Amino acid sequence: MDSTETGQLLKNLGFPLLEVHRSYSHHDFKTPGRRILVIGPMGSGKTEFTARVWRDSKVAQKKQGAAVMLTSSAQVDRRNVFVVRSSLDKARFPDYPDDALAYRGGYERCGSRIGSAADSFQLETLLAENPEVGTWIVDETAFFDERIAYLMADEARGRGICFICPTLILNFRREIFNQTARLLLENATDVFPLTAYCEHKDCLVDSLYTYRYYSMGAKECPALYFDPLIIIGGDRTKDDGREPNYCTRCDEHHYLPGKEYTFFTLKPLGEQAARDNIAPLLAELNAISGNIESSRLYASLHNRYMACEEPCIVQMNALEVPCIAERAIAYLFAEQNLLSADQVKFFCHELGLDKEYLDRRLSDNRRPLSLG
Repeated sequence: MDSTETGQLLKNLGFPLLEVHRSYSHHDFKTPGRRILVIGPMGSGKTEFTARVWRDSKVAQKKQGAAVMLTSSAQVDRRNVFVVRSSLDKARFPDYPDDALAYRGGYERCGSRIGSAADSFQLETLLAENPEVGTWIVDETAFFDERIAYLMADEARGRGICFICPTLILNFRREIFNQTARLLLENATDVFPLTAYCEHKDCLVDSLYTYRYYSMGAKECPALYFDPLIIIGGDRTKDDGREPNYCTRCDEHHYLPGKEYTFFTLKPLGEQAARDNIAPLLAELNAISGNIESSRLYASLHNRYMACEEPCIVQMNALEVPCIAERAIAYLFAEQNLLSADQVKFFCHELGLDKEYLDRRLSDNRRPLSLG
């Protein structure tokens, strides 16, 4: 019965006019081969959604007889659930037990049915070691390599396994997170989109976007567009210009300064450096690290956000965080592949940049260099 029919039934029974919504359904352990994406911004309840699946499995495992046949395909039983966390994400919930499926506001203890993997090959090993498990929750799936989308599709079709993937699909730039996220969408059978309130203090609009910012004292400093794509860290508020914070923001309050600069200036300078003409990029990085008001980055943001009818000072706050030149180098090297390792080392030495910061960000993005 669809919602229109339901509404008509309630009206006939004497109820007042009201909005009728579909009720939340318990997880379907019967249907084989599903690849379920649970998507939404940080704080929207993706992991909590999968924790409900874990709790449902405890109820379903009490069933016997025909119920067992309905949830089984050959050796696997989809009532058996295993949680896989990304090895990159270990630091998110340091205060919880090692076997916890943790989310904001609570956790579920999973005992021996929880593990971690750094890539699709380690997930494949876990699958082989647990042949009776029929439902796999793979947290933050977009952090894995592209191969994982096809591994899950093959296992789902071949053995009837169900995969549930709570993950970001959009990054802080409001773009498809990476190629893995794109392939997950292509291979999914079900998508559950979740939203959250915009976390701006003056707003209650529903939002799908994750916002990255830095807190310095009482000042909100939005992440520049070319901020490193992946930054590994804990899920707690930090007052540190080197370590980001995240929240959910709507269109109006999702600030993302520097996108035009990235494509008008930074990337073309990187392309010149790739052709061995490093002088223009060196000059811009020197300005950014030494006297940012003389940089083309400052001019770009000032013209766009201050020399206008409705100035927006919070966008300019993005220039107050440290290590902006290091972030630009990380973007050009780790994401755009425009700089060589030798060029990165040259810029660090020539400009006296923060090698430790840059080392961490390159490692986070799987392009480690030993900068000394």
